[in-house]
Amino acid sequence: MIVVADDESHPEQAEEFPKADGVHRFIAKFIDFLIVAALARLIHPVGFFAGMTYLLIADGLYKGQSIGKRLIGLETLRTDRRTAASFRESIVRNIPFSAAYLCGVVPYIGWMFGVGIMTVESLLVIGNLHGRRVGDEIAKTQVVDQRPSAPDVHPGASAMVGS
Repeated sequence: MIVVADDESHPEQAEEFPKADGVHRFIAKFIDFLIVAALARLIHPVGFFAGMTYLLIADGLYKGQSIGKRLIGLETLRTDRRTAASFRESIVRNIPFSAAYLCGVVPYIGWMFGVGIMTVESLLVIGNLHGRRVGDEIAKTQVVDQRPSAPDVHPGASAMVGS
């Protein structure tokens, strides 16, 4: 059982690992799902398993970044070590997505279970204090934004707006 309320009792962790922008996370995951869909179009059943393999190991490819996260500027970190997620953490954190992918194989009602899993995971990204979904809680990971924030990029930009 995942206890989201526990996040509020540790606000100091929110400062250590700021929540990544949800829109960026959804765009990155959409890119990854496009890759999975392209792989799944390969010769059956090899394509299905290639898509499943990418889905599971994607966050361990580029030091905590899937291809989608790398393009968008996000990174998956271990919360206990402050290091990039490895293949092990990637596999553990992506088990819910692979379960949703497998549900798509079940005729007629399988896609409903897959959509249900994806909905729960998406709501947790939005509603959790740290943006952690079920897979993140199990693997002790969190997605963070790699890019500097807007004020750090252009420190004098706010002064120039009024002039």
